[in-house]
Amino acid sequence: MKILLVEDDATLGAQLAAALDDAGFLTEISRDGENAEYLGATETYAAAILDLGLPGLGGIEILGRWRGAGIDMPVLILTARGDWTDKIAGFRAGADDYVVKPARVEEVVLRIQTILRRAAGHAQAEIRAGALCLDTQTGTVTQEGVAVRLTAFEHRLLSFLMHHRDAIVTRTQMSEHLYDSAADRDFRSLEVIIGRLRRKLGPERIETVRGTGYRLRSAE
Repeated sequence: MKILLVEDDATLGAQLAAALDDAGFLTEISRDGENAEYLGATETYAAAILDLGLPGLGGIEILGRWRGAGIDMPVLILTARGDWTDKIAGFRAGADDYVVKPARVEEVVLRIQTILRRAAGHAQAEIRAGALCLDTQTGTVTQEGVAVRLTAFEHRLLSFLMHHRDAIVTRTQMSEHLYDSAADRDFRSLEVIIGRLRRKLGPERIETVRGTGYRLRSAE
């Protein structure tokens, strides 16, 4: 799944992006407030990590504009501003979580995993679809207790489908979370990855919904 990381500190941004990528996310970085507001309003992201002190627009203003435009992606504020009044302002603007710097990158990744899981309606760290299981904290995928070996693309797509199990997801929605904003999104390559997942998980696990997209079935 794709994450928008809004952080003007280049070193911290690189550390966070590396940790998110290692956890199976596709991370896009913005270091400017106006650019971040534009990306959040025009691209599709599973969640955003948002600093408050940014060049151009501040984080609270960005978040207020997103929410005012009906953009409901989960947002984690990551900032050095730890006063209670700053936290109140962040949550009132529409934040889903608030982390004060300095923070371990592992904690930030865990919090993103948690708010994504809860936003999809899953209370537990493990998301199950029959015998198929995704551990959202470790990224491990097992079927009938046996680890399933996946490429980065396969894991990213399967994670998105698992978070939305039993729901129909369109090819456009899947491609938006599989490729970065600058990539040429080719539905044919998406179908190739779906085919590889079916060979690894069983042909009936991912259903084709003709003319719409796909559905990962939780029932065996």
